[in-house]
Amino acid sequence: MALQLSTAVRNARLDSIETTIGATAVLKIRTGAAPADVATADSGTVLATLTLPADWLAAAASGAKAKSGTWSDASADATGTAAHFRIYASDGTTQHIQGSVGAGSGDLQLDSVSFTAGQAITITAFTLTDGNA
Repeated sequence: MALQLSTAVRNARLDSIETTIGATAVLKIRTGAAPADVATADSGTVLATLTLPADWLAAAASGAKAKSGTWSDASADATGTAAHFRIYASDGTTQHIQGSVGAGSGDLQLDSVSFTAGQAITITAFTLTDGNA
């Protein structure tokens, strides 16, 4: 039998992620392949840098935790194709989460993966889901 966790334990694990990273986390969307793991140095060109809302994730429910508030950037930093993202503590350098991006797909969903410097971009969806249900 596979290990199973209650919904309460899964929700608590998810809520601890936002607590650990802290308020006003920084999201950077980048070109190219993601690094091998979150401890590896950054890769690719930064296309957009967003300071997330102070309470950037909703309270966990049913083993999932979704973005809270508006995640957008009024002016992209560079031109290119978005391929991965990283979420950092408010210092913008301590990385905690990374994943894929896509328009309607990926770990972080965007309105478009084609960025032009100066354009506005919007994150349409982001949800963390805890396994072991």
